[in-house]
Amino acid sequence: MTQVSIFDLIAKARAGKLVSFPTDTVPALAAIPEQAGLIFEAKQRSQDKPLILMAASADELWDYVTGSVAEFAIWQSIAEKYWAGGLTLVLPASPRMPTLMNPNDPTTIGMRVPNNAIALQILAQTGPLATTSVNLSGQPALQTMAEIEAQFPDVLTLATTEFTFEATGIGVPSTVAKWTGINWHILRQGAVELKL
Repeated sequence: MTQVSIFDLIAKARAGKLVSFPTDTVPALAAIPEQAGLIFEAKQRSQDKPLILMAASADELWDYVTGSVAEFAIWQSIAEKYWAGGLTLVLPASPRMPTLMNPNDPTTIGMRVPNNAIALQILAQTGPLATTSVNLSGQPALQTMAEIEAQFPDVLTLATTEFTFEATGIGVPSTVAKWTGINWHILRQGAVELKL
């Protein structure tokens, strides 16, 4: 693992490199959507496990989904209530969604805005990134820099001098809620309890 400054990490991410940074839940393994294949490769992840598109604001994510005016109103009200935070919304994908994000089902996309100052600073300058937890597929999410360094020596991460009190999340993955066309189906209960 190469430890770099936040400015170098942003530049390398924009150039298509695989990076890791803290979020409000578990550390993220991230790449620009066009390089999402790097994440699947590094994690030895099955193509049927989609990635999450993470951004600094909800406004950057709505172009990646498609739905009726009424559906957008529902989705935006949930986003206003729970973002930034530990809730991933799985919604119908628009043609703008990079198919590498969800190779086996390009009709849906998972999206999230993290509640972490470091993550938001990075995402504000890279634009939306394809993300997932830092771990080999099927293994627990890694929590510390030492763990990430041991398993992913080629991934760029922040130098320890860059970390603030927000360096670590709660260690619990985000809650994943999928829109069924009528209501929400919880695919994974995590950091947030969705109250409808």
